[in-house]
Amino acid sequence: QVQLVESGGGSVQSGGSLRLSCAVSGYTDSTHCMGWFRQAPGKEREGVAAIDIDSDDSTVYAASVKGRFTISRDNAKNTLYLQMNSLKPEDTAMYYCAAGGTLDCANTGWGGPLPQYEYNYWGQGTQVTVSS
Repeated sequence: QVQLVESGGGSVQSGGSLRLSCAVSGYTDSTHCMGWFRQAPGKEREGVAAIDIDSDDSTVYAASVKGRFTISRDNAKNTLYLQMNSLKPEDTAMYYCAAGGTLDCANTGWGGPLPQYEYNYWGQGTQVTVSS
């Protein structure tokens, strides 16, 4: 059973930065992809970024965050990160870490991060609020 615990959320002003962390335990052989999602009030949960843990850590980003956010992981610490720079008020949301079994999830042919139903395990979320 994969367990995910996010941290690092908070309140920042527009243009600021935050780094989210996701402590991962219980990796299984069927875990091939890690991702970050976000959900703003009244909106659907959307994929922000994903990393293919089988393939040299290839990454893929949503168009809205490309160039501002960076997903990475530290195997030694069993931790997934999301570095968020140049934050905007529209980045305000609950951010979730997720793990799934889809192979080649960072393939650019998918057109962006895979949808939430491709992920099996979820953290509890961490709130990010960006003020103008």
